[in-house]
Amino acid sequence: MLQKNDVAPDFSLFATPDQKITLSEFKGQNVILAFYPADWSPVCSDQMALYNETLKFFKEYDAEIFGISVDSKWSHLAFSQSRNLHFPLLADFEPKGEVTKQYGVYDDAEGECKRALFVIDKEGIIQWSYLSPTAINPGADGILQALETLKSK
Repeated sequence: MLQKNDVAPDFSLFATPDQKITLSEFKGQNVILAFYPADWSPVCSDQMALYNETLKFFKEYDAEIFGISVDSKWSHLAFSQSRNLHFPLLADFEPKGEVTKQYGVYDDAEGECKRALFVIDKEGIIQWSYLSPTAINPGADGILQALETLKSK
């Protein structure tokens, strides 16, 4: 798993069925990457709902959040609409898990993302990362603490 001071690998992933998001387009902003195992699972649903409620706090730190899993762009679209999410879910679908593997958080046994968080600074450097047990919602406290540390730099 990538750690503090590692350069965040750039990527382009589908955010909607016809639109991709490229990480490097967000240079100059803080970025939160929330890798999660699967749309529709109870813990993932709770985790993404929490981040949806926390968006205003992330914005105060000039931070964008992206959820990433190996589910398809169509699954993400349905999941996002059903949960009324206001941040993009990115599909690391094909080649399956390519970006997830670059960040060192692909679960080969399950064929899905591990539950992992990364806070990337405005220069594209990872400033904080956390690997959560799959069955536990990692919450937002660690993310907010990492963003607070960036603010004080």
